[in-house]
Amino acid sequence: MRVAIAQLNFLIGDFEGNRAKMVSAVRQAVSGGASLVVFSELSICGYPPLDLLERKEFITRCGQQVEMLASEIDPGTGVLVGGPEFNPGSEGKLLYNAAFFLHGGKIRQVFRKSLLPTYDIFDEYRYFEPNRDFSILEFGGKRLAVTICEDVWDEQPFEGTFSRSRLYITNPLEELVRHEPHAVINLAASPFSHQKMQVKQSIFTGKATRYHIPFIYCNQAGAQTELIFEGGSMAVDSRGRVAERLSFFREDLKVVDLDKLSSGQFQAAGHPVPDRIGMVREALVMGIRDYFGKMGFTRATLGLSGGIDSAVTLALAAEALGPGNLRVLLMPSQYSSEHSVSDSVQLAENLGVQYDIVPIGSLFDRFRETLKPLFGELPEDITEENIQARIRGNLLMALSNKMGLILLNTSNKSETAVGYGTLYGDLSGGLSVLGDVYKTDVYALARHVNSEREVIPDHIITKPPSAELKPDQKDTDSLPPYDELDRILEAYIERQQPADRITGTGLDKRMIEKIIRMVDQNEYKRYQNPPILRISSKAFGVGRRLPLVARY
Repeated sequence: MRVAIAQLNFLIGDFEGNRAKMVSAVRQAVSGGASLVVFSELSICGYPPLDLLERKEFITRCGQQVEMLASEIDPGTGVLVGGPEFNPGSEGKLLYNAAFFLHGGKIRQVFRKSLLPTYDIFDEYRYFEPNRDFSILEFGGKRLAVTICEDVWDEQPFEGTFSRSRLYITNPLEELVRHEPHAVINLAASPFSHQKMQVKQSIFTGKATRYHIPFIYCNQAGAQTELIFEGGSMAVDSRGRVAERLSFFREDLKVVDLDKLSSGQFQAAGHPVPDRIGMVREALVMGIRDYFGKMGFTRATLGLSGGIDSAVTLALAAEALGPGNLRVLLMPSQYSSEHSVSDSVQLAENLGVQYDIVPIGSLFDRFRETLKPLFGELPEDITEENIQARIRGNLLMALSNKMGLILLNTSNKSETAVGYGTLYGDLSGGLSVLGDVYKTDVYALARHVNSEREVIPDHIITKPPSAELKPDQKDTDSLPPYDELDRILEAYIERQQPADRITGTGLDKRMIEKIIRMVDQNEYKRYQNPPILRISSKAFGVGRRLPLVARY
């Protein structure tokens, strides 16, 4: 029996477009000899549909599209497609997260998700009732255990400061293996996290090894606002070896032989997980491209400061959108170094991006003159620094409005964490590209961009980072070196460690406590951030929900 893994990039709510992609994929799979085609979780509507699931019309249309898909595909081919299903019972939540088995022009069987994640970005119990009845798909002379994403993550440890050996009580696979299936099929929408790629692979290889059953994993590809899905679908043989892996960060389709997976009759290729920073780069490029493409946008702008963050953002945007779709502003003040302008010009010319130089010195002077009657003889402080940032934000938004350009925010995760940014100034934007990338990884991305040729001028990478909002300013005037800062932030934000459990060479207890206070005190700024492309297991935004007003 040959099974096609159809890894596609769906658009939420684009029912006709999603269905057309599936019909095309089924035809391609049939031409490759497949008798069963597997799509990803909630593929008929796109994942995650969020509160669209609370609209009866949306669920009804999902069901209609599944029936239409069944009627349009080859009647001899089996298809597993994900979608929401009305709960036919009189109790519980109104919906199930389901996988529909289509064959012979009809829906023949329905499989429902048992484990509903309610952590980080996930809130599935808000919408769905968990499945409690376990059945097997019998097709093509095979018994197949159909699972949906989290159903194979039953042994996932609870992350955080609590000690917990397992997150779930129910073990769907233990229930399903009693039926002695020939393979486990998993329809997934598993978002990208650069720290979890090896963990994700080990879930499937470990389960296959334990149960001596091959696994077929179909993941969604593409970005949905801030969430990025890397694809990377797999076929794992009964010995726990990755027999086939689909592409990362793009659509793909591969047909695998289930009998060979069961017997291990193939040459193991190894399929190692790719370079971490390379994957982060690909993820961010796809995140930009899909955000613009799915929203109908084409062109972007940003403020090019001569610093590492705006340089990396511009390089990624040029890769995603094409340099001809970018127009950037250089906005030097009296505090900007000569190199900041010349480095920015060199970068824009290296990429072939249109740029304009708009000095803000005279605008800044006018602001100070206007405010002098209010401020009197008070000394200059952070107020004047913020005014410069907001002047630049206003100029960028004016260009955005007039020219129809989307403003890309260039703030990194380290600075966003500690509030090192100005509301309505450098924190403005329609999409935050680096808001989930720590500063140390921003430098790693710059080196990766330059791995084939010097795109980003070397001086941008090697000079000490500075906001250049006052004379001789350096980031280290108010922050520890970024390698130390990022270790503290990663422990506190990703691993949720308290101050007394954060240790490491060069980390001072008082500095750790100061950084944690800065993170907590700046939650109000992050509430007003643009959507942040998520590449970690704990990004600011939908996956990190803390009270704005609290005493803790």
